[in-house]
Amino acid sequence: MSVAEPDSERPGPNTTAKDKLIPRYMGTFADLMTLLLCFFVLLVAMAEIDALKYKMVVNSMEDAFGIDRPKPEDIVKATSVIQQRFSPNPDRATPLESIRQASVTDSEVLKTEDAEVYRTAKANTIRDSLQSALKTALDQKLVTLETMQDRVLIRINEQASFPSGSAALKPGFAPVLQQIAEALAEMDAEFVVAGHTDNVPLRTGLYRSNWELSGARATSVVHALLADRRLVEDQFRIEAYADTQPLESNESAAGRAMNRRVEIGIINT
Repeated sequence: MSVAEPDSERPGPNTTAKDKLIPRYMGTFADLMTLLLCFFVLLVAMAEIDALKYKMVVNSMEDAFGIDRPKPEDIVKATSVIQQRFSPNPDRATPLESIRQASVTDSEVLKTEDAEVYRTAKANTIRDSLQSALKTALDQKLVTLETMQDRVLIRINEQASFPSGSAALKPGFAPVLQQIAEALAEMDAEFVVAGHTDNVPLRTGLYRSNWELSGARATSVVHALLADRRLVEDQFRIEAYADTQPLESNESAAGRAMNRRVEIGIINT
């Protein structure tokens, strides 16, 4: 009669040899170690390292182990913000030669002659534009152009624009003023309209003197130009000179005719 073995030593139907060698608590222990490892990895990843203290620790370790780094001599040094100490400037020479534009800060560049050259070029541009826009009026000698130091003048002759002793524009001169207004509307500038007369005293009772006549004629021209809605009143300034700025001598009829005029100045700044 055989004796049966104890149940504790009898393997179950699903028990293998590997299950006998590895205790069952090792699975829980391995999971715990994995979680702890992830926890410390997160701590290290989220930690902020003080670079200065880290450098101090490294230097202390170097001194403790007797590590002596060679210090360069006769080298231009610069301050490093990161290392908080002097460090040699690296020599990064390149065989390629590069030519770069150098900035000039001296006052020689800002000369008065340079400003005059720019002003002259701008005045020539304005004059060319007016010559193209007023070609017909210039050919008929109704107006003339003149370039001055600070402005370009459109000179309107009295014979073509105003009756003698009057500030009312002649109807035939309206198309010319319209052409002038169209040319001025294309410019971003200020305009000075000045009236001039000869030295002959007025014989009519409309104006007390040539001062009033010259101012009235300039005003009539400004009102005609403002018919173009692109021009605004703030761009204009009216001046009256009477007979104080003659172009020719008032001793002759031709000279007096030249002096009776209205000038539109395009300010060149």
